[in-house]
Amino acid sequence: MTTVPDLTKLMFLVRGEDAPLAELLEDGLRGQLAAAGASRLQVNLDDEPVAAALRIPGPAAPVRAVVSVWAAGGTAAVVDVLAAAVAGATLDGWEVEERLPLAPPEVADGRRAEALANVAVLRRPAELDVDEWRHRWLVDHTPVAIETQGTFGYVQNLVLRPVTEDATYVSAIVEELFPMAAVGDLHAFYGSGGDADELRSRMERMMASVGRFGADRDLDLVPTSRYGWSL
Repeated sequence: MTTVPDLTKLMFLVRGEDAPLAELLEDGLRGQLAAAGASRLQVNLDDEPVAAALRIPGPAAPVRAVVSVWAAGGTAAVVDVLAAAVAGATLDGWEVEERLPLAPPEVADGRRAEALANVAVLRRPAELDVDEWRHRWLVDHTPVAIETQGTFGYVQNLVLRPVTEDATYVSAIVEELFPMAAVGDLHAFYGSGGDADELRSRMERMMASVGRFGADRDLDLVPTSRYGWSL
């Protein structure tokens, strides 16, 4: 009987105005990651299709890309490959625990998902302990986020440990998929069907909920295009 190894999910933020983005989509990088033990790669880029979308800058340099790698075994080789690919940019990485309240639809390898993929980088506020913070986010907020927004994919990643030196303080990384119309249309973003009162109600519920676990401050919000490959 063949034993399938457990996979570890690693997530990386690529920071810096001049971060090299094209290299993250190249065949050569995927080959190097496969040789390093990776079996899947996802690249989220702040690129032209989402240029008009809302951004919220965080406390560090701007995030230009988010890279997710599923790998067996050690992480050092994966970190080395990505660091070389984005040389000149800042690379922060973590091992994460993935949760899928709303699994994104499958897309063919290398094809851009037809979505605005918003990535939110969350930091737990000091006044909330870990258990309370997680309960307010994962238990209380999750159904509110799904009910009040026009999402069709929702991925939660709890940070377990850093895998790069001097990684910035991050508690979780969230990815939400919206229709492309949400780039410039709040009704599409919130799924309110053009009803102004419904839009207002959904926005108020959402803002009250994110405030309860500190996601109304000290976060990065990065609009991205989403690409994935099996390696």
